[in-house]
Amino acid sequence: MKIKFWGVRGSIASPGPNTVRYGGNTTCIEIRTDNNELIIIDAGTGLFPLSQTLLSEMPLTANVLITHSHWDHIQGLPFFLPNFASGNVLRLHGAFDPVSGKGVEQVMAVQLQHSYFPVREDKMKARIEYITLEAGKSIQIGSATVTPYLLNHPVINFGYRIEANGKSVFFTGDHEPPQNTHAPGNAGYLEYQAVVDAMSDSILQAMRGVDVLIADCSYTEQEYATRKGWGHGTFNSSIQYAVGAGAKVLFCTHHEPTRSDDALEAVFQQSLLDNHRPAGGPHCRLAREGETYEF
Repeated sequence: MKIKFWGVRGSIASPGPNTVRYGGNTTCIEIRTDNNELIIIDAGTGLFPLSQTLLSEMPLTANVLITHSHWDHIQGLPFFLPNFASGNVLRLHGAFDPVSGKGVEQVMAVQLQHSYFPVREDKMKARIEYITLEAGKSIQIGSATVTPYLLNHPVINFGYRIEANGKSVFFTGDHEPPQNTHAPGNAGYLEYQAVVDAMSDSILQAMRGVDVLIADCSYTEQEYATRKGWGHGTFNSSIQYAVGAGAKVLFCTHHEPTRSDDALEAVFQQSLLDNHRPAGGPHCRLAREGETYEF
């Protein structure tokens, strides 16, 4: 299996001299199975440079898994170049939105409104298919088994486990470890803690034993203190997930857009010092735009 990072920043694209080393595009991850089947997780601004490399493979079928519908994870979709050529297929997978009452087709429909984009969907020449997923229910994409899991974010967010030929990867999307919003001793604390514990256990089981865990590491612990409820994890929480799940490799991603590359490396190194890891793993790395990891 091969993973390539095309976008690793969170919230908003942040190009410039201070982010050139790790990259300024928002979330987009290319995964290739050993059979060269193409799976793309999220469609942030990194989708556009990825799509340029795919022109040589047309006609193609691209399976895109959307973790959630926030802009930094979908805004590259209108610029996915194979959409403008006949013979290509885009299969867009994602969650049902209980607020709007619509499936993943809403992700394209909203962006392609005439007020926001000049080309309507019916003018695109590729065939676009929409597949609304259910949490915990696996689907098959060629040789790969893909299972969405409900994680914790202000909107419905799927983490995805992808397994093929005995190899596995899990991506959290945007995820904040579940917290009890009740103070100890208050009415409802124990009942809600049981819900938190059950969700935490199910998330850890979803990650269990993966070769590669790619996780939201937006904040330091100090930053998180003023950002609780925003829906993002910390370096510490993601390292703890990797240790608890027995992951072999952790890639920290969704880099804070205001954090320079130098500052990113500094907080990452501090997090490694702050968190005990057993001998033999997990090996922790910063996700870098353009980097390929094969296993």
